[in-house]
Amino acid sequence: MSTVLFERLGGTSGISAIVEDVVAAHMSNPAISARFLPLGDQPERLAEIKQHTIDFFSAGSGGPAIYRGRDMPTSHKGMNISPAEYMHVVDDIMTVLDNHKADEDTRKDVLAILWSLKGMVIGK
Repeated sequence: MSTVLFERLGGTSGISAIVEDVVAAHMSNPAISARFLPLGDQPERLAEIKQHTIDFFSAGSGGPAIYRGRDMPTSHKGMNISPAEYMHVVDDIMTVLDNHKADEDTRKDVLAILWSLKGMVIGK
């Protein structure tokens, strides 16, 4: 088994599928859907956010991608995301990883990344 998280997540195609499923999960999660559903009416913006997310997690997990988006505090500025909302996002991501049959080490590594980003997202 590969030790590179990017490969354990299935490379670019695996991360792309995970991002698609995470966005769908967020849109159907009543605790956070209000933040995501408006993007359904902005397909170009939604596609851009998805691509930035794919690039962010690909680059951050040891893949060949280059992330060209804004940093986390800038991306979430003015959103005033609560700790509870952040936990819903994390829960959705972990559920999607389970659905994609990610192993325990992969889930732990992703959770560690998400936890490291928390302070850059909550309350901005």
